[in-house]
Amino acid sequence: MDQISGVLLCVVGAVVLIVLAMVAMAVKIIPEYQRLVVFRLGRCVGARGPGVVILIPFIDKGVKVDLREQVREVPLQTSITQDNASISVDFIWYYKILDASESVLNVGNFELAAEGMATTTLRAVIGGITLDDTLSERERINNLLRTRLDEVTERWGVKVTNVEIREITPPREILDAMNRQMSAERNRRAVVTESTGAREAAVNVANGAKQAAILNAEGDKQSNILRAEGDREAQVLRAEGYSTALDRIFQVAQTVDKKTMTLQYFDMLEMIGKSPSTKYIFPLEFTKFLDNFIKDDET
Repeated sequence: MDQISGVLLCVVGAVVLIVLAMVAMAVKIIPEYQRLVVFRLGRCVGARGPGVVILIPFIDKGVKVDLREQVREVPLQTSITQDNASISVDFIWYYKILDASESVLNVGNFELAAEGMATTTLRAVIGGITLDDTLSERERINNLLRTRLDEVTERWGVKVTNVEIREITPPREILDAMNRQMSAERNRRAVVTESTGAREAAVNVANGAKQAAILNAEGDKQSNILRAEGDREAQVLRAEGYSTALDRIFQVAQTVDKKTMTLQYFDMLEMIGKSPSTKYIFPLEFTKFLDNFIKDDET
């Protein structure tokens, strides 16, 4: 009995293990970012997922496909430009699987095939561009690589989203020539900048001198105008003073008679006579006055 029970236990255990194995083979849990391409007796029945996917054991076979955007690095490649310059280029490219079934059915090893296609495409693109354009137009090269890779990978259900060149290394002699060219260009720019600064400084100085001369001339003009106006006003005031004085003298003179004038003559003569070196000068009017005075006495 013990042997029979032991055998039964072994059989039951084996059956349980087989059932568990079949359940594990039949039930697949697919994440949101994956799809399971199902083959039933060798024929593709489509992509399944996400979530729980039930397979028929020993009949269905599933291949998981990652739908997330992937990045791959293309190692340093030596390429020849259109003007026969040898350069080394490495770049990275991004892709995303759009059709899980086509990515499994149409290519055996997608990553290996894509890497080979990327290297040949790179050489083709670089071969159609000169060295100067290769060094200065990276964006253009990126777009060309992306377009050509996308044309090839489209039939695999894959979309190339971006291509970025990381480094372009020209030969040593070309680097030396480029360094000399850059040094000469920097010297040229320095000379141009210095000459431009000197020219602007000279222009500023000339403009400053011009403005100063204009301001000085304007100041002299205003000063002369003010001085002339002051002289004119002073002359006007002096003339008005003389006119007023003459008017006053004339008004006073209208009230003076001949006798008063004669007395003024006598006073003046008396003052002249007090001087030791006085000379007596008798004006004609004085003699006429004496004649008139004598005549008056006689009458």
